[in-house]
Amino acid sequence: MALDFLPGNRLQLLENGAEFFPALLRAIDAAREEVRLETYIFECDEIGEAVLAALVRAAARGVRVYLLVDGFGARDFIVHRMHGVAAAGVEVEVYRPLRGPWFIPRRHRLRRLHRKLACCDGRVAFVGGINILSDFTRLPGRRIRLPRWDYAVRIEGPLVRSVQQAMQRLWRLVCWTNGRRRPPRLVARAAHDGPAGPHRAVLVLRDNWRHRHDIEHAYLHMLARARKEVWIACAYFFPGKRFRRALAACTARGVRVRLVLQGLSDHPILSQATRALYPWLLRQGVELWEYHATEMHAKVAVFDDRYATVGSSNIDPFSLFMAREANVWVDDLGFSAELRARLEQHVAQGAVRLDEEGFARLPRWRKALSWVVLGWVRLIIGWAGYTRDMEG
Repeated sequence: MALDFLPGNRLQLLENGAEFFPALLRAIDAAREEVRLETYIFECDEIGEAVLAALVRAAARGVRVYLLVDGFGARDFIVHRMHGVAAAGVEVEVYRPLRGPWFIPRRHRLRRLHRKLACCDGRVAFVGGINILSDFTRLPGRRIRLPRWDYAVRIEGPLVRSVQQAMQRLWRLVCWTNGRRRPPRLVARAAHDGPAGPHRAVLVLRDNWRHRHDIEHAYLHMLARARKEVWIACAYFFPGKRFRRALAACTARGVRVRLVLQGLSDHPILSQATRALYPWLLRQGVELWEYHATEMHAKVAVFDDRYATVGSSNIDPFSLFMAREANVWVDDLGFSAELRARLEQHVAQGAVRLDEEGFARLPRWRKALSWVVLGWVRLIIGWAGYTRDMEG
């Protein structure tokens, strides 16, 4: 899948909530016509309340404000805050609302809105992996007080229109699905279609219709053309055969592949299944690093110091085959060098490199546990109907 990069964009790499949320709040407060926000998780903590206050302020000054949240990831917000925010003038919709107890297993419930997008006045957009919640929301029992590691991108230029149109299309679809056949409303035109900066970039979406494999194919395309080095930092990593073969092909032709994964996981079952893949990856020459300094939620990659991606998509069945996702792909030496430098810094400060000898010394019960969990995860994937996608 060749990527059709748009020239003339200005991109700013934002690391963690400390950089992302001030930029997002400034954009919302500066909006005069329209604000759109999509998120998987919307927590009612200090960050969530600050974002809600900015949305309500925008609605009070006559800005059209659209908030789309996922029915599972934002369920606390839906119960406790949604109706009050709607009464204040913010239009709120829920993607796939939960019907009945959330823990009852049903296949369609795995298809979630996992992308994190924002667009203000068609002039400024945000794409990334950062949910609306504090960086310091901790895993149970964790005492580490460092912020969660994650990224987003602030965008100006022609690419903003792509983000705005994607959000408008999904909003109309969700309104129709939820039984709210509202008459079409005037929307803000993209206020700045002209060049805004030096970056070439493209928005790549994943959905369950026209773009089912677009993000996976973008990764495979970049892996196939890599000649020197690949960095992938991914919070949840459980690839299918196509992806694993692409990694092996890279190392076979001399490409250095560095894979940075979670050491502290909020989904220990998936982490155990991922660890069952470690020996094979190491035998193929892939460098494996586990990040233990704090929680890692990043989904980014750099290829040959020129191409990079930042977004919401992990490399696992949930992201690649079930959820709605959005990644920005960038063709720019400067942007890629900045992201690569940040990855190197985090790895140097908080990651541990893994090797085959270390795994050989693990107790047999630990190895057996990983393989048992791996089999269980594959059963779940088969039950959900995505075995063919995983195996390629």
